[in-house]
Amino acid sequence: MLKLTSVDDKGAEPLAEALRACRTHFVWAAVFSALVNILYLTPTLYMMQVYDRVVPTGGGLTTLVLISVAAVFALASLGLLDWLRQRLLLRAGLRLDRMLSPRILSRALGVQGRTLNSQVLREFDSVRSALSGAGALALFDAPWTPLYLACCFLLHPAIGVLTLVGGAVLFALAWLNERDSRPRLARAMQSNTAAYAAQEGVAAQAEVVRALGMRAASVARQTGQRRAAADAQADAQLTGGKYSGAIKFVRMTLQSVSLGLAAFLVVRGEISAGSIIASSVLLSRAVAPVEQLVGAWPNLVQARASWGHLVELFKQTAGQERARTALPAPRGGCGSRGRRCAWSRAVRPSCRPPACRLSRARPWAWSGPAARARPPWRGSWPGPWRRRRARCVWTGADYDARDSDDLAAHIGYLPQVPSLFAGTIKDNISRFAAARGATPDQIDRDAVAAAQAAGAHEMILRLPLGYDTELGPFGQGVSAGQAQRIALARALYGDPALLVLDEPNSNLDQEGEAALMAAVLQAAQRGAAVVIVAHRAGILSRVDRLLVMADGAVQMEGPREEILARMRAGRPTPAAPVHKDAAS
Repeated sequence: MLKLTSVDDKGAEPLAEALRACRTHFVWAAVFSALVNILYLTPTLYMMQVYDRVVPTGGGLTTLVLISVAAVFALASLGLLDWLRQRLLLRAGLRLDRMLSPRILSRALGVQGRTLNSQVLREFDSVRSALSGAGALALFDAPWTPLYLACCFLLHPAIGVLTLVGGAVLFALAWLNERDSRPRLARAMQSNTAAYAAQEGVAAQAEVVRALGMRAASVARQTGQRRAAADAQADAQLTGGKYSGAIKFVRMTLQSVSLGLAAFLVVRGEISAGSIIASSVLLSRAVAPVEQLVGAWPNLVQARASWGHLVELFKQTAGQERARTALPAPRGGCGSRGRRCAWSRAVRPSCRPPACRLSRARPWAWSGPAARARPPWRGSWPGPWRRRRARCVWTGADYDARDSDDLAAHIGYLPQVPSLFAGTIKDNISRFAAARGATPDQIDRDAVAAAQAAGAHEMILRLPLGYDTELGPFGQGVSAGQAQRIALARALYGDPALLVLDEPNSNLDQEGEAALMAAVLQAAQRGAAVVIVAHRAGILSRVDRLLVMADGAVQMEGPREEILARMRAGRPTPAAPVHKDAAS
């Protein structure tokens, strides 16, 4: 059902490795399935022995006891082996989860320009449940259908032909079910994904929805999306149910016909009386995997599609886990060089950034007309966006030469939206360092130091539990200004060598803005390279160099006073020539 990745699937090797690590589980599950299917012949053999040896003699109690004991032992073994193979598949699913879930989450966070984070683990869970559930058992049982078919021919060729024809009809119905259900299931999956994503988006902005009186409109939109998803799901289920009903009718009819045919053959003296029930049991076992596969087919189809999405995810992020030489901590300035930087899969036009160098202790600022001043390549410095045909270098080393987390440890990034997470304020400031194994004492010292550097220490102490105050998702529990100051402390955590601030004063009052400027100056004084993206003039008073952009193009670049003078005079001029050390 899920093929191992091929040599062309570069980057998806971890998925194949995880499946290979569970190979022992699957092999033993297949072995136990073989034994289980052989032991399923027990009721058939038992009934034939009773009707052919015990009943005709009118006695034979010893024989009855012996074959009954043997049958009970065989059925007990069947039950034990069936439990063991289910346990093996469950263990395989757990092992897959331990091996892949951290890597899948890490890869999902590395995808550029897509919102897979909330869906990728659902898709992985779909694969895991298919590999450890009824669908996998049906796949293990299906190859043993010829065994029961052969037994039917051994009873009598007519019974074998009936089983073969009936199995062919059931297989045809199963194929029609798969053909009709596949597009419907795909639409249902897409509709469900879109509905869940919309619900998460509205829930994340519930306060805005309530404040603007959008509750009824949001409910109506979500209800419509859920109704569309439910209709698509119902359409797929109704289609599958139609075929499932037909398959059940054919199977039950075949069992009845097999009983009648066997009775007819007994009357003619061609088979023994015990073969009447045996024929029905064998036919039932021969066609049972087909019915099981039809029932599990939606889950198997979804798992296959989800597996394809996981392979695509790993291929897109192929270089994320490659081995990298450990480099010393970056120092000094950093910069970018190249022709273009852009979001991957972006719908906006890319911009042409200048080849520039950020020197230590000399804050830079990007500015321009409000919405047009925000360079889409600003993320190439803190790392959230992918570079294209451009290089971002630091201490002579390309950004991609370092592991992303190792690189980010030396970068302080304050996004325009503070983006706090569920957890304590200390957890947010420390970037959840406890989960990486940092000691509590070290976390406490560094978190307090960062808050003091951001001027947020006193503000945090005024909260009910101080640094241990619990925040909800998206920083619920503090105001926008408080959240931005906490996010500034998070950016300063660990004394980063590069500080990138995106509209850092958008939610700050006068006190907060003063603390921000003090933090910027302190960071520059200790040797950090500082870049600020802003369009409000107030924060530009403390920067050394200024770059003005509009419509994705650089309008002016140079010393702050010179650029401000040009802006006041209304004389935008081309950007200053690039320094020779721009590629450093």
